[in-house]
Amino acid sequence: MLTRKRRRLGAKIAVFTGLCLGAAFAGLPVVWMLSTSFKPNGEVFAVPPKLFTKNFSFDAYTAILSDGAQLRFFLNSYVVALSVTALTLLVAILAAYGFSRYEFPLKKSINAVIISVQAVPPITLVIPYFGLVVTLGLYNTYPGLILTHMVFTLPYAIIMMTAYFNTLPKELDESVKVDGASSWTALWRVLVPVSVPGMVAVGVYTFMISWNEYLFALTLTRTDDMRTVPIGIQLLMGQHSYEWNQMMAMSILGSIPVLILFLLFQRRFIGGLTSGAVKA
Repeated sequence: MLTRKRRRLGAKIAVFTGLCLGAAFAGLPVVWMLSTSFKPNGEVFAVPPKLFTKNFSFDAYTAILSDGAQLRFFLNSYVVALSVTALTLLVAILAAYGFSRYEFPLKKSINAVIISVQAVPPITLVIPYFGLVVTLGLYNTYPGLILTHMVFTLPYAIIMMTAYFNTLPKELDESVKVDGASSWTALWRVLVPVSVPGMVAVGVYTFMISWNEYLFALTLTRTDDMRTVPIGIQLLMGQHSYEWNQMMAMSILGSIPVLILFLLFQRRFIGGLTSGAVKA
């Protein structure tokens, strides 16, 4: 008995130690990024490296927040990411309802196509999408970025919402139809309110994907007034010098929206992911 308790205690200590090491490994770059944002640019590569500086300053944040061009990057990211999230959720809910509640020809084939889109490397689609966006007259516009981002967010959203709807008994919406309501009413009055955890999980994931997207935001925009935050950070890399402290400050500011979203909806986010994984 004593040996078993010691083994359990040893296992718990080992797991706790492993988790602490993993957290330190994942968190150290963020801590260093935060530290660098408060340093003068000349101290970034000081030897030996210093986590804390005597010349603590908010100059990098002041430079970012007082620059209209930098603030425009944040506005663009918010417009694109929020639009992508809202439209992705709308389309995903409608598609998932159809996949979950109805049988129709080529259902399995369409599902296979949706899943296969996830396996295509985005880099291989840059040139085709660039040509398509230019042909449609959407180059350097919000709609061009929004529609392109949705191509990569919709497959996951449809898969997750379909899995979540599958966990809900069909009697829920069928009982409403018995009372004379339509399928549209059953969806929006019954299934959607019950599916809030799944929608939160999909929404947070979609927002993160769109907010952090770099490749297409660079390719499909031309002017600075259409650039997003990831491109804005890259633009701080000058020809002869890099504004490292401002780059780190902008990276911290760019991480805050996603962090706030996760902290606000943490329980619903995890609940939505686990519920959707129960039954496909």
